[in-house]
Amino acid sequence: MDLQNYLPVILFILVGVAVGVAPQVIGFLFGPNRPDIAKNSPYECGFEAFEDARMKFDVRYYLVAILFILFDLEIAFLFPWAVSLRDIAMSGFWAMMLFLAILVVGFVYEWKKGALDWE
Repeated sequence: MDLQNYLPVILFILVGVAVGVAPQVIGFLFGPNRPDIAKNSPYECGFEAFEDARMKFDVRYYLVAILFILFDLEIAFLFPWAVSLRDIAMSGFWAMMLFLAILVVGFVYEWKKGALDWE
């Protein structure tokens, strides 16, 4: 196996890490560090926090977020399928129809359970 084929990938990773880390290191080393009472005070819209930061959130926020990510990622599978539809023929078409049917069943289940309702 020829490792020279991986040189562009390694360089890309190294440059990406350098671009992400170098500004943080430079800012830490050369940036001003003069903390005072105002900078170290808690900030929330200009006044002190009046509740505990660990207060309970309604589970519907998380449920909607998870459902969005779930359906968004599943829909992302449609793009490569659409591009390669001519190459994968009818077997690929019916495999995607089965996938979409399962997706629709899951969506209808969530709808019937009321996971998409805001009350």
